[in-house]
Amino acid sequence: MYEINVDSPQEELKRADHLVYVSLKYTRTCDIMKNAIKRMIASYELSMIAYLESLRKNKKIADVPGTAKERSILVKNLLGNAAKKYFALYNLLKKIDKAEYTASEEFRKNVALTTKTSKPLIVKVDDLYEYLDKTKEFVKFIYDKI
Repeated sequence: MYEINVDSPQEELKRADHLVYVSLKYTRTCDIMKNAIKRMIASYELSMIAYLESLRKNKKIADVPGTAKERSILVKNLLGNAAKKYFALYNLLKKIDKAEYTASEEFRKNVALTTKTSKPLIVKVDDLYEYLDKTKEFVKFIYDKI
């Protein structure tokens, strides 16, 4: 996770929202894009923890797994096809975050982050808006299940 003292996915979403809609508007750098992606990943992980904790309290599962990968697999299995599109985005965000990248047109209108992977991904500002909206949907989806 990104910060230890943040305790809810909604707080991470507020910060990601600010990064995408305010900070990125004025700075136009890929560092802001990377930070926003990290915040979105953290909100995914915090909402999965909250969901699994509620299941543990209701004695539907024995315990909450220790690693993010185990938690995501368990939540994916528990939710089934309903959460498939959200986990596709989660995996994409993780892939973008881990990959090395190059910045193009920084400090300009069409700033883009391009990953240095076997199949390069180009992330533009409009893509970030879409990712943020889907992340918000996922958090709402999880809290509706709780």
